[in-house]
Amino acid sequence: MKILICCIVVFILFLVYVWIESRLLIVRKYKTTLDSKYGKTLKIVQISDLHNKTYPNDWNCLCTKINRLSPDIIIISGDLVSRSQKNFEYTGILINRLCKICPVFYARGNHELDMPPKRMARLRDAVTSNGAILLENGKSTFEKNGISLNIYGADLKRSIYRNSDGGFSNLESYTAQELEEIFEKPQSPSLLIAHNPFFFSEYAKWGADITFSGHVHAGIINTPFGGILSPERKFFPKYIKGIYEHEDKKMIVSAGIGKLRVFNPSEILYLEIEM
Repeated sequence: MKILICCIVVFILFLVYVWIESRLLIVRKYKTTLDSKYGKTLKIVQISDLHNKTYPNDWNCLCTKINRLSPDIIIISGDLVSRSQKNFEYTGILINRLCKICPVFYARGNHELDMPPKRMARLRDAVTSNGAILLENGKSTFEKNGISLNIYGADLKRSIYRNSDGGFSNLESYTAQELEEIFEKPQSPSLLIAHNPFFFSEYAKWGADITFSGHVHAGIINTPFGGILSPERKFFPKYIKGIYEHEDKKMIVSAGIGKLRVFNPSEILYLEIEM
């Protein structure tokens, strides 16, 4: 009986912890360098995988924390909303507030790729009419204080997330050749927004100096041994959060903001690039 009571108490305490953690929003900071000769520092904020998560008072907690970081660029690396979402008015409010801080660049994730065309059109309008740059296999240029930066946003493709039956077996890969067919070779210095981090070696092979990804939600449950599960139901995914290197190329993976997470608080990612 005592063991049962102890188990119930532990379970209740665990639920309380998960509830408290779901309301946390941390800032995780990183620094890196690019082999450029500007002699300046570029400050980037990345947010990812909001899904159905919202913050009261017109996103005040999220926007206030981002504003205090004084970023030069904000990057949204996919899954700004969930595939089932139909109303994007509150999403538009977020984009409007972010664009008042600095330029916002957004590339789609798998949830946006799953949307019916008419629903995606409404999301597109909510994003672009409020000032953000939506890169659907597109390129943009950012310029500030003498820095000129090429920003690419890759849609990737739905078949790397789910197979034709809607399952997770025998998924397709993604290659540097596919990126080159879309963009040709990147112009350096270059940033690539690519929602899925699993193809980092291909992004690097294509030539992206720094890739910004999300998707994995830091493995949902964070442990001393890494994140436990990817959205594709794969255990202990290789890339979960933080900064990774492949030869002279880098990838930044956000743990994201929305969805269930345990020992894995929602995060704003802040990156300083010396260039």
